[in-house]
Amino acid sequence: MGIISQLLGQILVFIYENLSFGSYGLAIILFTVFIKLLLLPLSIKQYKSSLKMQEMQPLIQEIQRKYKNDPQKQSEELMNLYKEHNFSPASGCLTSFIQLPIIVSLYYVIREPLTYMFNMTKDQIEALVNQLNQAANGLPQINTRSIYFQIEAALRSGKLDVVEELGFIKFDLGKIPKLNFTEDVATYLPLLLIPVLAIVATYFSSKMMMKRTQSLRSSTNSKKSKNQSQDDMTAAMNKSMMWIAPVMTGIISFQAPAALGLYWLTSNVFQIIQEFIINKFIMKKKEDSDS
Repeated sequence: MGIISQLLGQILVFIYENLSFGSYGLAIILFTVFIKLLLLPLSIKQYKSSLKMQEMQPLIQEIQRKYKNDPQKQSEELMNLYKEHNFSPASGCLTSFIQLPIIVSLYYVIREPLTYMFNMTKDQIEALVNQLNQAANGLPQINTRSIYFQIEAALRSGKLDVVEELGFIKFDLGKIPKLNFTEDVATYLPLLLIPVLAIVATYFSSKMMMKRTQSLRSSTNSKKSKNQSQDDMTAAMNKSMMWIAPVMTGIISFQAPAALGLYWLTSNVFQIIQEFIINKFIMKKKEDSDS
């Protein structure tokens, strides 16, 4: 993940220093939009792959029925079918596979900004922390045992301002959201908005994707014979994912600095807009052409 983190860190610091007016939160949002636009061709390819898969479903089901007692022959016929239609089953998963290393790498960028954003060596970071601790002026010493000490060092040194002010509300994007307010209510209460909104956005994003999948399936099945048991199983899996995804978002958002939650929130808002455009225009156009 080091190479990816280094690359993402350089993109993020460029946006922070040149495009976001020194706002870390806006830099995260612009960074997310940039990444989503970069992945947009793959997302479109994934959509087209899903569309083609649904159109081929009756042929796939027929092969599965015909060779149900001969798994080897079934696999051969399916591969011939995919080759004939120039289709790769893995193409529909490309975006999902790529997003995981991105979010893991971004976590390291957020956790260690001095390393990945400002290209500082271990010795340089140690010297900076010692300097900051010597000039603490009553502030707590930076604890290098904490995995997030670089965030505090970057903030105190003036390299990175992770605190966003919206009116009288402050969002410290370097802090981890939590439900325990015994430390500082003014710091941790506003941060709860990020995981809550991220969970809501993930739910609606998953719901819209499920709606698109169901629409594709119903469009195909309106003309072709149905495999009801398989459709029911797929629908159940999609429904489970609609709830699993928000739960996973909540877990991640309460385990990492709020900046990562802001990335995930922005990513899902972008996904909602993308799904709206697909459902409203592309899907509607396909349904009109099928009718």
